[in-house]
Amino acid sequence: MYLYNSATHKKETFTTHTPGHVEMYTCGPTVYHYAHIGNLRSYIMEDVLEKFLRYEGWDVHRVMNITDVGHLASDADTGEDKMLKGAKREHKSVMEIAKFYTDAFFADCEKLNIKTPDVVEPATDCIGEYIKIVSGLIDKGYAYLAGGNVYFDTSKLGRYYIFNDHDEEDLAVGVREGVEEDTNKRNKNDFVLWFTKSKFEDQALKWDSPWGVGYPGWHIECTGISLKHNGEYLDIHCGGIDNAFPHHTNEIAQSEAYLGHPWCKQWFHVHHLNTNSGKMSKSKGEFLTVSLLEEKGYDPLAYRLFCLQSHYRKSLVFTWENLDNAQGTYQKLIRRVAALKDGGGAVDQEVVGQYKEKFIQQVGNDLNTSMGVTALYDVLKAKANDETKLAILRDFDQVLGLSLLEKAAALREKEAAQTASTGEGGFTITGEGDPAIDALVLQRAQAKKAKNFAEADRIRDELKAQGIEVTDTKDGAVWKRI
Repeated sequence: MYLYNSATHKKETFTTHTPGHVEMYTCGPTVYHYAHIGNLRSYIMEDVLEKFLRYEGWDVHRVMNITDVGHLASDADTGEDKMLKGAKREHKSVMEIAKFYTDAFFADCEKLNIKTPDVVEPATDCIGEYIKIVSGLIDKGYAYLAGGNVYFDTSKLGRYYIFNDHDEEDLAVGVREGVEEDTNKRNKNDFVLWFTKSKFEDQALKWDSPWGVGYPGWHIECTGISLKHNGEYLDIHCGGIDNAFPHHTNEIAQSEAYLGHPWCKQWFHVHHLNTNSGKMSKSKGEFLTVSLLEEKGYDPLAYRLFCLQSHYRKSLVFTWENLDNAQGTYQKLIRRVAALKDGGGAVDQEVVGQYKEKFIQQVGNDLNTSMGVTALYDVLKAKANDETKLAILRDFDQVLGLSLLEKAAALREKEAAQTASTGEGGFTITGEGDPAIDALVLQRAQAKKAKNFAEADRIRDELKAQGIEVTDTKDGAVWKRI
């Protein structure tokens, strides 16, 4: 597999410290609010990466953190703790907020077919690891105490900026968030490893440490969790492009200073999801969630397809029109798969192997998911029997995660149910496969046939109250939600 490495700014052959085995780390959510679909774009693409590596035969061990303390409103160590902000907003404890939004995050992941990592570790479970690392950095001369906090001294590094080819907007997090100057820092790029004074009065969670009662800085959390579960050599670190600086830059600084050797060779960054007004952001109060997409009638997997149609290293523009197009494409794709018949014929394994080899070559070129989607259409047009096509589609969907065969089976069942709902005189109900709605539509038709128009109008009003619009046709009735 060839993969772009943000640390070297070029595509490289993917290699690992231990042949055949991948230690993978994903920056998880700060669970103070719902994840927006821009956040989830990163997790979709990281999910495809993990599934593709497994598909190629790698043994993957993937770790994700849950940030439930220490992430301040600015990524540059100033402002209010985001968890405390969420707790105040909802008049709950920080741990109640953390539990609720962690559960909500993984519920969204399930809807999007994002696999849960092998290890999911809340930051608050690893305080001992952070204290050990911070103590080691102080002993080695890479950290200092000032104003009650412990800071990492970036002047001790030969090179601090690792991801220096990113746009200025991506790098200037502090400028974007309106950061006030921290006069305790020796150098402008120094960052907090352990807080005891900064915003301490409002902090809900705090622990004893050699430097006083306090709490960990955001950056040390990922280092501590990764060293605990991935070991001293990390093969690939994933996250959104906005994490590259300062978060990932600081992770590299503290990890390599502590370990005394290179830590992670491969860095995988997913670019922003933008709206017409710019990058989607919780701080602006204008973010879209998976639940909102569902409320508007979209299948979450249509959003997954929308993401797969673009390359992860390109900014993606979200509009409702674009999502409409993705939903239409997804529905047509499911319908084409549903038209394939598994009649018990023999699967041509040679053809399967040929298509699989091409799929690996195309998607393995810097995770080119758009070519992976194109490969689905190539299979549907192939000169092969339906059983062979279904076998290939099932194989590819291990990576793409679009539930093609499951959705196709559900569509066939729905259409069979609609056919079964044909009443006397050939009256047919076409809708979204809801038996309760189908029954009301049929009752309305029977009332009209019996010239009981008052009853027909009553049922129509009942359907309308449920958000159902019924259109009469020469063969029956079509209904839809409005």
